[in-house]
Amino acid sequence: MSTLRLTKPIYQSIRAHGEETYPDECCGALLGTSTPNGWLVTQAVRAGNTRTDSAHNRYNIAPGELVKIERDARRQGLGIAGFYHSHPDHPPHWSLTDLSEAHWLGCSYVITAVAQGKATVTNSFLLAGATEEEKRFDQETILVEESS
Repeated sequence: MSTLRLTKPIYQSIRAHGEETYPDECCGALLGTSTPNGWLVTQAVRAGNTRTDSAHNRYNIAPGELVKIERDARRQGLGIAGFYHSHPDHPPHWSLTDLSEAHWLGCSYVITAVAQGKATVTNSFLLAGATEEEKRFDQETILVEESS
């Protein structure tokens, strides 16, 4: 099983973002380095949710914003480790929409449940598979480490 490693401050910032945007979904990108066992996340970058039709249960990061995030990551010698979003008043499990809209194979997708404005459970799923047609989400362990 793959492991997503991140520091406690990054983990807490992802969960806080979900609380701040409640009752809408938050979203952002995770930057880091790939390891043999999964990603080591060194930054969480907040992004704007551009969904105006159903921001309470969908998210979208504008392509221009994503390009900027990826360029900034590359300048720092980092890669896109994955993405995060919240599920307001919904379990922290991927939906069919999450799967159909996920395209970054080998990246982690972190989902935090936010119940009545309070972050509860956070899960991570690795987008596995060799092609778009074979893609699937595999449960991933989250290892929250103390800051070094």
